[in-house]
Amino acid sequence: METVELKSSIHKIIDQIESDQLLRSLYDFLKTRENEKIGGAWAMLSNEQKQEVLAAFDESEEDSNLVDPKEVIKKS
Repeated sequence: METVELKSSIHKIIDQIESDQLLRSLYDFLKTRENEKIGGAWAMLSNEQKQEVLAAFDESEEDSNLVDPKEVIKKS
């Protein structure tokens, strides 16, 4: 997925969120990372943590492993 598509998808998900608490959490998360150096968080991870992130990414490539965003919103 290209940058434009990613941004569009993120906007669509955010537009569906009704929870102020969830929106505040997302805002805070994004705001704290706005000025971080690219790759800074990755560099701080241990090798084991990096492997876990990469494994989670690989799992996310399979649609059956993904959770519908509406379910996530409903649970929050």
